[in-house]
Amino acid sequence: MSEVYTEKTQLHDSALWHTLKTACCPTVFTLELTARCNLNCRHCYINLPANDPEARACEMTLAEIDNLANQAVEMGALWCLLTGGDPLLREDFAEIYLALKRKGLLVSVFTNATLITDEHIRLWREYPPRDLEVTVYGTTAATFGRITQRPGSFAAFRHGLDRLQEGGVPVRLKAMVMRSNIHEFSDIAGFCRERTKDYFRFDPMLHLRVDSDPERNAMILEERLSPEEIVEFEQAIPERSAAWEKVCREMGDSRINDAGRLFHCGAGNGAFSVGCDGHFRLCLSLTAPGATYDLRRGSLRDAWERFTPTIRAWRAATPEFSCQCGSCALHPLCNWCPAVAYLEEGSLETAPAYFCALAHVRTQALQVAGALS
Repeated sequence: MSEVYTEKTQLHDSALWHTLKTACCPTVFTLELTARCNLNCRHCYINLPANDPEARACEMTLAEIDNLANQAVEMGALWCLLTGGDPLLREDFAEIYLALKRKGLLVSVFTNATLITDEHIRLWREYPPRDLEVTVYGTTAATFGRITQRPGSFAAFRHGLDRLQEGGVPVRLKAMVMRSNIHEFSDIAGFCRERTKDYFRFDPMLHLRVDSDPERNAMILEERLSPEEIVEFEQAIPERSAAWEKVCREMGDSRINDAGRLFHCGAGNGAFSVGCDGHFRLCLSLTAPGATYDLRRGSLRDAWERFTPTIRAWRAATPEFSCQCGSCALHPLCNWCPAVAYLEEGSLETAPAYFCALAHVRTQALQVAGALS
């Protein structure tokens, strides 16, 4: 799908997530089935054309996925998220899905809902997914089409969503907030809440491309809200404002004890990701050179037991990191992590200006609200 989330946001149920992420074995994994997508969303960090032959040739085969899943289950995995691109572009999607379900895994699926068929409905009615999540880019054809850059995509989305809900398949809806749809956000929120019983979530954080494509990155930057706009948006939504105030109450002295260590996030703690090319990552966003492991040349156990601790032990090569991000008390407010730093700046230890500015604007707003002294 077109958004980058850490696994803790992808797998939303907080109580279950807390249990899984603190496990010593890998209990959750994200699997990108493809980078290809039938849409061409302006903000997407990964998408390649649906018929891209090189992208298709790099994708793991059904046999490779089955082998990976066997290794994961043997090591204690309980939950798998299937994402992309759009995973329904895989002609063998049903076979992959059933192979995972038959191993006893909980399976979640992210899709744009434009490719839903009667076969998908029958599959999910008989073998329900743990979650089926769909992103709502807008509530009008004009907004939806501008973001997806595909004429007719809104009608296809509505048709697919209607088929899912009429077929009795539970769906969770979510939204990305960006320049092209912020004027419609109240309508998007209403649309989602009418059709989603348990929760509706949204994200204003747009990440840059994993392939560093300059034209696509320029498009993402055009869609980004400014730090001031993000904070104004967050403050106007009681649930989001209350969530940030709770973060502040729990921060205390949040300075990091070992300021020279790069990874203080949850990457590689109880969860991992695998790209469509078979490369193991500690999290979906971590694609920096040397930070991925080719499972076609090794094993999942080696990736988890040897490679992951090695990456998590990485230290900054320059003293500037310890004086900046490594010792910043505002790090819970900035969304910074080494993976984001690499996507933004080409370095795992550089402070991205955009995220740093966001932390300071959030701080000012929370001080005014009395949540932060």
